[in-house]
Amino acid sequence: VRRAALRDGKIVYMAVPRLREERCFIELDPQRLGSRAPRAASIKGAFEHGRSVFPEDVGPIDLIVCGSVVVAADGSRIGKGGGYSDLEFALLSDCAKIAPDAPVVTTVHPLQLSEEPLPMRSHDLPLDYIVTPDEVIACARILARPSGIHWDLLPRERIEEIPPVRRLLGVTPGATA
Repeated sequence: VRRAALRDGKIVYMAVPRLREERCFIELDPQRLGSRAPRAASIKGAFEHGRSVFPEDVGPIDLIVCGSVVVAADGSRIGKGGGYSDLEFALLSDCAKIAPDAPVVTTVHPLQLSEEPLPMRSHDLPLDYIVTPDEVIACARILARPSGIHWDLLPRERIEEIPPVRRLLGVTPGATA
Protein backbone atom coordinates (compact mmCIF):
# COMPACT_ATOMS: atom_id res chain seq x y z
CA VAL A 1 0.00 0.00 0.00
CA ARG A 2 2.84 2.41 0.87
CA ARG A 3 4.65 1.65 -2.37
CA ALA A 4 1.49 2.28 -4.45
CA ALA A 5 0.77 5.55 -2.63
CA LEU A 6 4.32 6.82 -3.17
CA ARG A 7 4.19 5.78 -6.82
CA ASP A 8 1.00 7.86 -7.15
CA GLY A 9 2.78 10.90 -5.70
CA LYS A 10 1.11 10.80 -2.27
CA ILE A 11 2.88 11.79 0.92
CA VAL A 12 2.77 8.87 3.36
CA TYR A 13 3.04 9.03 7.14
CA MET A 14 3.99 5.94 9.11
CA ALA A 15 3.92 5.73 12.88
CA VAL A 16 7.09 4.79 14.70
CA PRO A 17 6.43 1.36 16.27
CA ARG A 18 4.92 1.70 19.75
CA LEU A 19 5.13 5.50 19.39
CA ARG A 20 8.51 5.20 21.12
CA GLU A 21 9.88 8.53 19.85
CA GLU A 22 8.66 12.11 20.36
CA ARG A 23 8.91 12.52 16.60
CA CYS A 24 6.59 9.55 16.29
CA PHE A 25 5.72 9.72 12.58
CA ILE A 26 7.93 9.11 9.56
CA GLU A 27 7.12 11.29 6.56
CA LEU A 28 7.71 9.74 3.14
CA ASP A 29 7.48 12.48 0.52
CA PRO A 30 7.95 11.07 -3.00
CA GLN A 31 9.17 14.49 -4.24
CA ARG A 32 11.97 14.51 -1.69
CA LEU A 33 12.69 10.78 -1.96
CA GLY A 34 12.99 10.64 -5.75
CA SER A 35 14.39 7.29 -6.89
CA ARG A 36 14.65 6.11 -3.25
CA ALA A 37 10.82 6.04 -2.90
CA PRO A 38 10.39 2.28 -3.63
CA ARG A 39 13.04 1.43 -1.01
CA ALA A 40 11.54 3.91 1.47
CA ALA A 41 8.21 2.05 1.32
CA SER A 42 9.67 -0.75 3.46
CA ILE A 43 9.89 -0.32 7.22
CA LYS A 44 13.68 -0.35 7.21
CA GLY A 45 13.79 1.97 4.19
CA ALA A 46 11.34 4.39 5.80
CA PHE A 47 13.64 4.82 8.81
CA GLU A 48 16.64 5.18 6.49
CA HIS A 49 15.16 7.67 4.02
CA GLY A 50 12.08 9.18 5.68
CA ARG A 51 11.90 12.29 7.83
CA SER A 52 10.89 11.99 11.50
CA VAL A 53 8.19 14.50 12.47
CA PHE A 54 6.15 15.49 15.53
CA PRO A 55 2.38 14.85 15.34
CA GLU A 56 1.73 18.58 14.93
CA ASP A 57 4.05 18.65 11.88
CA VAL A 58 2.13 15.96 9.99
CA GLY A 59 0.33 17.25 6.91
CA PRO A 60 -3.41 16.82 6.38
CA ILE A 61 -4.50 13.17 6.39
CA ASP A 62 -7.16 12.13 3.88
CA LEU A 63 -6.85 8.31 4.16
CA ILE A 64 -5.92 6.04 7.06
CA VAL A 65 -4.68 2.48 6.58
CA CYS A 66 -4.47 0.53 9.83
CA GLY A 67 -3.45 -3.00 10.63
CA SER A 68 -6.01 -5.47 11.91
CA VAL A 69 -6.04 -9.05 13.14
CA VAL A 70 -9.81 -9.67 12.87
CA VAL A 71 -12.48 -7.49 11.25
CA ALA A 72 -16.24 -7.50 10.72
CA ALA A 73 -18.50 -5.90 8.11
CA ASP A 74 -19.97 -3.49 10.66
CA GLY A 75 -16.52 -1.83 10.84
CA SER A 76 -15.47 -3.37 14.13
CA ARG A 77 -11.88 -4.53 14.33
CA ILE A 78 -9.32 -6.01 16.63
CA GLY A 79 -5.71 -4.94 16.22
CA LYS A 80 -2.64 -6.54 17.73
CA GLY A 81 -3.78 -5.61 21.22
CA GLY A 82 -1.51 -2.70 22.10
CA GLY A 83 -3.98 0.02 21.15
CA TYR A 84 -1.36 1.88 19.13
CA SER A 85 -3.46 2.36 15.97
CA ASP A 86 -6.19 3.88 18.10
CA LEU A 87 -3.68 6.13 19.90
CA GLU A 88 -2.03 7.21 16.64
CA PHE A 89 -5.46 8.22 15.33
CA ALA A 90 -6.25 10.01 18.61
CA LEU A 91 -2.96 11.95 18.57
CA LEU A 92 -3.51 13.13 15.01
CA SER A 93 -7.17 13.93 15.76
CA ASP A 94 -6.14 16.07 18.72
CA CYS A 95 -3.73 17.90 16.37
CA ALA A 96 -6.60 18.43 13.85
CA LYS A 97 -4.68 16.56 11.12
CA ILE A 98 -7.37 14.09 10.04
CA ALA A 99 -10.05 15.18 7.58
CA PRO A 100 -13.52 14.42 9.02
CA ASP A 101 -14.38 12.31 5.97
CA ALA A 102 -11.01 10.50 5.76
CA PRO A 103 -11.82 6.80 5.25
CA VAL A 104 -10.26 4.22 7.55
CA VAL A 105 -9.18 1.12 5.62
CA THR A 106 -7.53 -2.17 6.47
CA THR A 107 -6.16 -5.01 4.37
CA VAL A 108 -6.75 -8.59 5.52
CA HIS A 109 -6.89 -12.18 4.34
CA PRO A 110 -10.46 -13.55 4.01
CA LEU A 111 -9.77 -15.85 7.00
CA GLN A 112 -9.55 -12.70 9.14
CA LEU A 113 -13.20 -11.79 8.48
CA SER A 114 -15.60 -12.39 11.36
CA GLU A 115 -19.26 -13.03 10.66
CA GLU A 116 -20.15 -11.51 14.04
CA PRO A 117 -19.52 -7.92 15.22
CA LEU A 118 -16.45 -7.58 17.42
CA PRO A 119 -16.33 -5.86 20.82
CA MET A 120 -15.41 -2.18 20.50
CA ARG A 121 -14.78 0.46 23.16
CA SER A 122 -15.13 4.23 22.90
CA HIS A 123 -11.44 4.72 22.03
CA ASP A 124 -11.34 1.97 19.35
CA LEU A 125 -11.05 3.05 15.71
CA PRO A 126 -13.74 1.54 13.45
CA LEU A 127 -13.26 0.80 9.76
CA ASP A 128 -14.93 2.25 6.68
CA TYR A 129 -13.53 -0.33 4.23
CA ILE A 130 -12.03 -3.80 4.41
CA VAL A 131 -9.84 -4.88 1.50
CA THR A 132 -9.09 -8.54 0.83
CA PRO A 133 -7.31 -9.95 -2.22
CA ASP A 134 -10.76 -10.68 -3.69
CA GLU A 135 -13.03 -7.81 -2.65
CA VAL A 136 -13.56 -4.41 -1.11
CA ILE A 137 -16.15 -4.42 1.65
CA ALA A 138 -17.83 -1.12 2.50
CA CYS A 139 -18.58 -1.18 6.22
CA ALA A 140 -21.93 -0.14 7.61
CA ARG A 141 -20.38 2.89 9.39
CA ILE A 142 -22.62 2.60 12.40
CA LEU A 143 -19.76 2.80 14.90
CA ALA A 144 -18.63 6.21 16.13
CA ARG A 145 -15.02 7.31 15.72
CA PRO A 146 -13.12 8.32 18.82
CA SER A 147 -12.85 12.09 19.21
CA GLY A 148 -9.24 12.21 20.38
CA ILE A 149 -7.31 10.77 23.29
CA HIS A 150 -9.51 9.32 26.02
CA TRP A 151 -7.34 10.47 28.92
CA ASP A 152 -9.56 8.74 31.48
CA LEU A 153 -8.70 5.38 29.89
CA LEU A 154 -4.95 5.99 29.68
CA PRO A 155 -3.11 4.91 32.85
CA ARG A 156 -0.29 7.13 34.15
CA GLU A 157 2.28 4.37 33.48
CA ARG A 158 1.20 4.21 29.83
CA ILE A 159 1.44 8.00 29.48
CA GLU A 160 4.97 7.91 30.87
CA GLU A 161 6.13 5.20 28.44
CA ILE A 162 4.85 6.93 25.26
CA PRO A 163 6.98 10.03 24.53
CA PRO A 164 4.53 11.97 22.30
CA VAL A 165 1.70 11.52 24.83
CA ARG A 166 4.03 12.48 27.66
CA ARG A 167 5.11 15.56 25.68
CA LEU A 168 1.51 16.54 24.94
CA LEU A 169 0.75 16.59 28.67
CA GLY A 170 4.09 18.07 29.68
CA VAL A 171 4.82 15.07 31.91
CA THR A 172 8.37 14.40 33.10
CA PRO A 173 9.20 10.66 33.12
CA GLY A 174 9.08 9.24 36.65
CA ALA A 175 7.48 12.38 38.14
CA THR A 176 4.72 11.84 40.65
CA ALA A 177 1.26 13.25 40.13
